Amino acid sequence: MRAIIHLDMDAFYASVEQRDNPALKGKPLIVGGHAQRGVVVAASYEVRPFGVRSAMPMSRALKAAPHAIVVKPRFPAYAEASEQVFAIFERYTPLIEPLSLDEAFLDVTASVGLFGTPADIARRIRKEISEELDLPCSAGIASAKFVAKIASDLAKPNGQREVRPEETVAFLAGLPVSRLWGVGPKTEESLQRAGLKTIGDVAKRDVEWLEARLGSSGRHLWELSQGIDTREVVPDRAAKSVGAEDTFEEDLTGVDALKPHIHAQALRVARRLRRANLKGRVVQLKLKLSDFTLLTRRTTLREATDDGQTLYRAALELLERAHEGKPMRLTGVSVQLDEAPPQLGLFPAAPPRTAKLNAALDRIADRFGSKAITTADIAGTSGAADAEEHRSERPVEKNKPRR
Repeated sequence: MRAIIHLDMDAFYASVEQRDNPALKGKPLIVGGHAQRGVVVAASYEVRPFGVRSAMPMSRALKAAPHAIVVKPRFPAYAEASEQVFAIFERYTPLIEPLSLDEAFLDVTASVGLFGTPADIARRIRKEISEELDLPCSAGIASAKFVAKIASDLAKPNGQREVRPEETVAFLAGLPVSRLWGVGPKTEESLQRAGLKTIGDVAKRDVEWLEARLGSSGRHLWELSQGIDTREVVPDRAAKSVGAEDTFEEDLTGVDALKPHIHAQALRVARRLRRANLKGRVVQLKLKLSDFTLLTRRTTLREATDDGQTLYRAALELLERAHEGKPMRLTGVSVQLDEAPPQLGLFPAAPPRTAKLNAALDRIADRFGSKAITTADIAGTSGAADAEEHRSERPVEKNKPRR
């Protein structure tokens, strides 16, 4: 029988802020952007009773909780914490399917012999995250991904719940049909009209009856209602590029205003490349105008690189060619990874002069944090040090099942 754990960090961004600033602990906290044009990125559990939720417009959230403390998001800090969390996951299994920076499925079927029962493994992981990173995490344990996800949701905050195979149908029966994967507002309305309000109602119906009313999705929903979910935990496929983006609190105009952000992005990308022992030659610059028009420009370097200054010079050249003096709301720098190793020469090439410097900078950052040392233009810019980094990918790692 499979053993699947769904691990989900609790109010992740808000929890990182409360950890890094103890004065915020226990306070109603909103991590969000501009009061008028921004959205809630994260809401602490202390502010949720007032109706504040992530993705809510900031203006609406502040009306609901005018006493809340608002802090700007620090995406590099969240990305760093995420890497530490996933490193703990990897102690127990290589079968990790990330869903976001703060959430993943783990298949620990083969790990039971080494670390104990699935529930023991989940407790160990949560304990190590708490003791080493001072962050809360919830877990759901089941034999199917769908059930493990629901179990972790119900265990929040900072708890865990195990659903044994023989308990699955009873566990699901009383839950609303909206909990079924694939049931949106329209499907829920159709199910409600058919008298199906709970998952148990769906489980009691014949498959043919459901298919007659819902088409091909009828069988899918019936199988879920029985706890049948055969999907495997799929580790990330190899990434084809590494990138970093900043969405600005206010639109920026002019090359000089954008330079520090692009510089910071290039350095972040380069550090990720070096961590994964990867390089790339194709550098891409992404620009989003205030009217949401998206522009992309790319250039190909003579040699593959993992050096931040080289990436910055290439991105800056692209910016100077593409910039038209229009206000910008987002910039991003990415590097396409080299899929084939470079052809070897007769004599080994000397390492570039920047290699030792970069290695020293990486050691400092690994020990003291990514902001311990930086360049003058970035340090002198209020927003660049805490630039927002949006990453749908996990950090790339070579020759591992997870990116």
